[in-house]
Amino acid sequence: DGYAGAKAIVLEALDLGLNLVDTSADYGDSEAGVGEALKDLDKPVVVSTKLGPRSDDFDPQDKGHLRWVVEESLRLLHRETIDILMIHEPDRPGQIDWWRDLKIFDGPVVELLQELKEEGIIRFTGLGGTTAYEIVPIIATGFYDVVLTAFNCSMLWREAKIELIPEAQKQNMGIFLASPTQQGWLAARFDDRIDNGRWLNKPRREQLKVLYQLVDEIGIPIAELSLRWALTQTDVSTVLTG
Repeated sequence: DGYAGAKAIVLEALDLGLNLVDTSADYGDSEAGVGEALKDLDKPVVVSTKLGPRSDDFDPQDKGHLRWVVEESLRLLHRETIDILMIHEPDRPGQIDWWRDLKIFDGPVVELLQELKEEGIIRFTGLGGTTAYEIVPIIATGFYDVVLTAFNCSMLWREAKIELIPEAQKQNMGIFLASPTQQGWLAARFDDRIDNGRWLNKPRREQLKVLYQLVDEIGIPIAELSLRWALTQTDVSTVLTG
């Protein structure tokens, strides 16, 4: 249903008590869909988006281009300010080369975030990452207010708890736990495929079998159990369902 379908989903989520929406400049038409859903909303909501490639000519070393990306986010979201603006994939040099120096992690993006914060265009700065260790020294710079960790903190994958979350706590950062269903691994069951082929290593195979036994015993669907587990984690600030 396009934007109409997105609007219905977002509004229902907000009616059920959710109060944060997370999107990104490089999530296709996501910002536009979120903007359509929120533009006439009369209740408070926290909007988080990310600096990322909006077009093929994206240049993370061009501060003017980065500001244009943010201005487009504001336009699409129908907002004058952004609550949380994160750097998308700051921990994968070679994929997006944000940094001039990989020891101090400086660059135009840092300068821009500081300017936007001083101008009141954004409230908080953040890092939207997918690694469990490469992102830790960026967190340790102490510059950022929020970190989003995706794919590294779920019922079966807990690497973020080793270094990432402790360093974020040390820096007094807000912590987003993203993808508690592990990109679908923990959103459904794959009983008929676990022993079929070599797509899954033996330790993970055995973990899933034990988890499926638990799901059968307690009678809670695996997707719901994944979210319940995430919501019990006292060392994170909020949980994203996706």
